[in-house]
Amino acid sequence: MRRLLLLAPVLPALTGCGVIQSGDEKASDAARAEATKAGMRLDSQRPRTAEEVGYAASRLDGVEVLRVTGTATHDGDGVGLIVRTTGSALESGLDPQTITVRRCFALRVSPRTEWGEEAREADCPDGPPLRFAPPPEPPQVPFDAVRSRLPRVPKGGRVDEAEVRRALASLDMDPAITTQVKTEDGRVGILLSPPSDGYSPTDCVLAVVAPGDTSVWMPSRMQRMPGEGGCSVGNALHPLPPPH
Repeated sequence: MRRLLLLAPVLPALTGCGVIQSGDEKASDAARAEATKAGMRLDSQRPRTAEEVGYAASRLDGVEVLRVTGTATHDGDGVGLIVRTTGSALESGLDPQTITVRRCFALRVSPRTEWGEEAREADCPDGPPLRFAPPPEPPQVPFDAVRSRLPRVPKGGRVDEAEVRRALASLDMDPAITTQVKTEDGRVGILLSPPSDGYSPTDCVLAVVAPGDTSVWMPSRMQRMPGEGGCSVGNALHPLPPPH
């Protein structure tokens, strides 16, 4: 009988030492995990404005953006976000109930942010979730129009660079698209390159007009990466070998 009396006080001590989480705590942990996952999905080395980061975050399922600070991911401390997420968990007990909570967390989007860094709980700002306009679409090279407008020169004929330039001018492309034209050994090489962020592949288009052959193509993704040399007028005149 004495042994039973000695063991009785142990049970309250075990339940009071924090080993068993409440349903609210487990639900809060689930909300934090959702916010942390959102931070991982927003991570990128590509420079973006605060507006672009806010828009991307608002498109994530289960994420509400309540505040955005900073100007761009690569400026200063990057872009700060306050997001609200939802978490659910079962309450322990003989009659378990589902507990659902909404919590706010702070995220930092910057190339210096550690991958997988846990979201920090934050106070929820007043007001509804923010709304963001989608970023403008980057200018596109009109591939089919380029192919149809460039002159076809018969074999034995002479390629006129001025005629090629007039054909390109008639396309009325976005001024942000870089156009380079170079004549070499009776052939005219062409590069049409939209703006690039310096991190992603550029959607450039190459072409060559030669006697008996007018070709238009887009280099492989690997060749269009920054520093690979695929988006150059030289690659139009002397195409690089395909990547292995």
